[in-house]
Amino acid sequence: MSVSMSLRRRSFTHLTRQFSTTTTTTTTKVPTLYEPTATTSQNDGVPTTALQLLSWGRGASGQLGGGIEEIRLYPAPVANLTVPSSSFTLSPTPGKIQIPSTSNEDSNGVLEVGISCGLFHSSLLVDGKVWIWGKGDGGRLGFGHENSAFLPTLNPYLDSIRCVSLGGLHSVSLTSFGEVYTWGYGGFGALGHSVYTRELFPRLVEGSWSGRIHHVSTSGTHTAAITESGELYTWGRDEGDGRLGLGPNRGPNEGGGLSIPSKVKALPMPVAAVSCGGFFTMVLTENGELWNWGANSNFELGRGDRVGGWQPKPIPSLVGVRIIQIASGGYHSIALTDEGKVLSWGHGGHGQLGNSSVQNQKTPTIVKALTDERVIHIACGGSSSAAITDKGNLYMWGYTKDSQLGVPGLPEIQSSPVEVKFLMEEDGLGPHNVLSVAVGASHAMCLVSRSGF
Repeated sequence: MSVSMSLRRRSFTHLTRQFSTTTTTTTTKVPTLYEPTATTSQNDGVPTTALQLLSWGRGASGQLGGGIEEIRLYPAPVANLTVPSSSFTLSPTPGKIQIPSTSNEDSNGVLEVGISCGLFHSSLLVDGKVWIWGKGDGGRLGFGHENSAFLPTLNPYLDSIRCVSLGGLHSVSLTSFGEVYTWGYGGFGALGHSVYTRELFPRLVEGSWSGRIHHVSTSGTHTAAITESGELYTWGRDEGDGRLGLGPNRGPNEGGGLSIPSKVKALPMPVAAVSCGGFFTMVLTENGELWNWGANSNFELGRGDRVGGWQPKPIPSLVGVRIIQIASGGYHSIALTDEGKVLSWGHGGHGQLGNSSVQNQKTPTIVKALTDERVIHIACGGSSSAAITDKGNLYMWGYTKDSQLGVPGLPEIQSSPVEVKFLMEEDGLGPHNVLSVAVGASHAMCLVSRSGF
């Protein structure tokens, strides 16, 4: 089943099957996955920006995109992109409030780039096209089979995509037309197709909402979508912790899950962003108010107690604080304020809270090591966290067992932020300015701009 919806005006080069046997080689050519065509750069001398995708951590399932089973101790290039400097932007990020846009016409000609990490798979979004790779069981890559892919591979069944959110054994995408497609393992109803079986191809989610969807997020087994009017719909695993926010009479279900998208009616106001954690859910209003619900045995909800449940509630200590991005891990959360400060709370046993401790944190607390920086973007993995500053520097902290922090020589638990350094490898491309970061269970990726290829 193809969901190609429009002709594209830009060309994509096929990925050559060249890859290194080590992460330190400087001789293997990094493939170029996108560059402007003559029609998109009609005038010679049109400024372009060189982007590079890098990955690190454990890649036993191919999620690093280097073509082999490997462990990368530090960030190493996966792909190059050359984009028009004046007309590219980052694609919408789950959990991040978007700057209000006016119409689709205004966005015509703007090239969007984004990255996502799932449990053991990864994706790169470029101008509506999706490159995806990693573990293939359950059909999470959407190619019509369950084979793994060790190199970034263009998915021919996806087009006009604006956002990708990768879960545990499944994947979610949002099109520029406001439609949601999901694929992969459908256990617990994570796909929202009224079935609990796997889908090997991307399939449209036919929810009861009116209008378009403008924001999506997913985690291991549950998914959320927000309409243009701010209504939240959830589906997937529930099992008593209330992470779907639907209350006791939530409708048809099977095995602790709900495969039908259902509106979260208990929210008293429209919401603008959502982040799905391991067993809980968080949302932001347009004004940056944070509400959450679900499991709370590790203080995931940041309310100062361990009382969880399906009822959405605000975090008392954040009343009056404007949050512009939220990110959820397995049992912890981080949030970014409009002043560029990072807050963390929940489970801290792997150092993922960044407060120089392995203790749980009952309420949101500022990550002190980053107070002298202005952070512009955050991300969470299962037991690790990341932040990007306005200077383009990347900091990470948390569990390091699989080298997922990208800094060699760290202890197994890194409980305070450490800057990720990039090897120049004498490539002559200039410094790395980090634009975005995505974190999985045992690997991570970042998108950087370079001065030129």
